[in-house]
Amino acid sequence: QVQLVESGGGLVQAGGSLRLSCAASGRIASITVMAWYRQAPGKQRELVATSTSDDNMAYADSVKGRFTISIDNAKNTVYLQMNSLKPEDTAIYLCFVRLKSSSSYYWDYWGQGTQVTVSS
Repeated sequence: QVQLVESGGGLVQAGGSLRLSCAASGRIASITVMAWYRQAPGKQRELVATSTSDDNMAYADSVKGRFTISIDNAKNTVYLQMNSLKPEDTAIYLCFVRLKSSSSYYWDYWGQGTQVTVSS
């Protein structure tokens, strides 16, 4: 079993910054994808940023130039640096990890979510 523990959410004023962390522990096989999603009240869950095992990164258009995803492979931890935050960034942010087993099965895991609230 794999556990994902997130931290770093909170309340910040518009224009401020936050850094989210998500540490994976347990029976870690080969990590193929680490990503951040978010879900605002009444809205669908959306992909914010993703990083693959071959160092490809992608961002939602709404966060490009403001958010940066990074990985510490030694710690199995993914970070999301969020700068120039806007009220519309308010949401629950969820960590996502996809693992590949030795028999080429893929397993998806989700963190519990951390609240980010940006005040105007």
